[in-house]
Amino acid sequence: MCNSEGECRPLGFLIGLPFSFLCLLLSIVGTFVWIIGTLLSCICPCFLCLTVVIEIALELIKAPLHVMTWFISMIPC
Repeated sequence: MCNSEGECRPLGFLIGLPFSFLCLLLSIVGTFVWIIGTLLSCICPCFLCLTVVIEIALELIKAPLHVMTWFISMIPC
């Protein structure tokens, strides 16, 4: 996988794959939490604490991308 500067770092990509897979499972959980939280906040908008839960769920959904970019940036070759 190549970063934004055009440098290819296949070793970082390969090392990050298992961790990215675990984050993919977490993102699936985050998707369900986001759907349930959005439905509950639409039904009753007085649940202000659900906005925090929805924000955390969105970060879980983005987790595989964050993990892969972190691994690719840490491996120099």
